[in-house]
Amino acid sequence: MGLLLLLAVVLQLSGFSQLGILGGHIDVVVLVVAAVAYYGGSVSGCAAGFAAGFLLDLMSGATMGVSSLVLTATGYAVGRFREVRDPSHGLLPLGVGAAATGGFVVTFAAVSFMLDVGASVSPLVIRDAIVTTLLNTLLALPVFAGTRKLLRPVLKVDPREVRRRRRPPRETGPLGLRGLEV
Repeated sequence: MGLLLLLAVVLQLSGFSQLGILGGHIDVVVLVVAAVAYYGGSVSGCAAGFAAGFLLDLMSGATMGVSSLVLTATGYAVGRFREVRDPSHGLLPLGVGAAATGGFVVTFAAVSFMLDVGASVSPLVIRDAIVTTLLNTLLALPVFAGTRKLLRPVLKVDPREVRRRRRPPRETGPLGLRGLEV
């Protein structure tokens, strides 16, 4: 997973960030973090988001912690969505990629604005955010499929089988009396 995140950050900084399409750009790091969280869960998503954000901030020379914070939250949200719901549609990565990118772009802009990291407010920012979200939506299926292929040996159980094998919740008493036999 570390090599996958490093590859995504290097590709983002060396190629995709310089490639402007209609004012927006492809953000492959967000898609990779979302894919890892989608297939690995919320804890894996948090770890991947933090590591990718930390690498992104280190390699780009940006303010430390902004990308880490936002990508950690994005990874957790996507992983938690996967754990709470049981999505089984083949085109769901499109929606997950769009939601993750949109959430990342909006949250990154808000954090940058709050920290006054050279953020500007303009109607063009909204257009760029929409174009970036659309570009990442188009790229979501191949990125999710490639990430699934790379992570398949690491994942011990197919995520679809986890729901089937879950045990029902056990009966417990009040929170303060757990473990005490009265």
